Amino acid sequence: MEKLKIGIIGCGYWGPNLVRNFSACPLTEVAAVCDSSPARLEKFRQTHGHLKLVGSLDELLDLPLDAVAIATPVTTHYSLGKRCLEAGLHVLIEKPLAASVEEARALVELADRHGQILMVDHTYLFNNSVRKIKELVEAGELGDLYFIDSIRINLGLFQHDINVIWDLAPHDLSIADHIIGAEARSISAWGCAHADRGIEDIAYVNVDYGDRMLANFHVNWLSPVKIRQMIFAGSRKGLIFNELNATEPIKVYDRGIELGEAAEGAEGRHKLLVGYRSGDVWSPHVEPSEALQGMVTHFAECIRDGTTPLSDGRMGLRVVQQLEAANRSVRAQGGRVVLSQGAYASAKTDASSNRPGEWDQDRGGRPARTRRDHSLLR
Repeated sequence: MEKLKIGIIGCGYWGPNLVRNFSACPLTEVAAVCDSSPARLEKFRQTHGHLKLVGSLDELLDLPLDAVAIATPVTTHYSLGKRCLEAGLHVLIEKPLAASVEEARALVELADRHGQILMVDHTYLFNNSVRKIKELVEAGELGDLYFIDSIRINLGLFQHDINVIWDLAPHDLSIADHIIGAEARSISAWGCAHADRGIEDIAYVNVDYGDRMLANFHVNWLSPVKIRQMIFAGSRKGLIFNELNATEPIKVYDRGIELGEAAEGAEGRHKLLVGYRSGDVWSPHVEPSEALQGMVTHFAECIRDGTTPLSDGRMGLRVVQQLEAANRSVRAQGGRVVLSQGAYASAKTDASSNRPGEWDQDRGGRPARTRRDHSLLR
């Protein structure tokens, strides 16, 4: 099979990384790079003079291409993705998929109609540490998952078009979506802005997956230190993923609680018997690799074989749904947004609501945790 011809749209921060990895992939070749900024193109030309550079999407679409990779601001993802899909090209889009649920859903439906591959660059799903975590969870090593606690903080990089939730949380939301394999049922988020009054630079996002499974995500552009850590705690064991630990990124802790039968106390009250278990700590071997290379190779293989990507448009849509709900919750000062078949419910503030400021589906209670399906597109 001939190499797939890839067009890269955007040569700012992330585009050069895509160029490097698509060039190194044995299944692909970079046919052209497109950017609307003459200054960026000229700077890119100094180090990539052998590549064809074009200044408009029209010029790019006139070339013989199989697919495009879009690495531009999120507000442009829908318009660029739409034109490329309509041109019969397979499309890879940098996270998040689009700037709204409506736009993300439209792209998924368009890709389905044209029979094209639509994939989102949720790079962490191709990180060998995340793959190992998925393997351990599916093997029952941790037991039933109780919670995920994530910290993704650093000093910068400040964005001017999206807040810290849309910038950093897609990483952790996509990891949780992949590991848990179930729909989120509600979200509550808090955030505040310091550098720019209209763009939150600190945020805390709480996601309820049902069955007593919670996830908390702290994202922050103002931290004096860089931390990239996720804790997965289960009924049998716990696991810590420290991305900054190159030698032992994963540690599994045989620690937890043992619940005994309740005993009746002196006052006739039942007391829960809780015991603590402390066992070994071990670090599984994780083969070093570049996740981005795995991602572009997977994209090419899905095009070649006609298979569904791991981070397909539907996953991208689920993540955008959660991001949009988190934004609405921040605006409602933490009001919980209930997710129901791809659309969050309207706000309720009357006396029948579960809590003041809570966003709920109906008075009959919240939906149970369910395995994911394609209801977002219905």
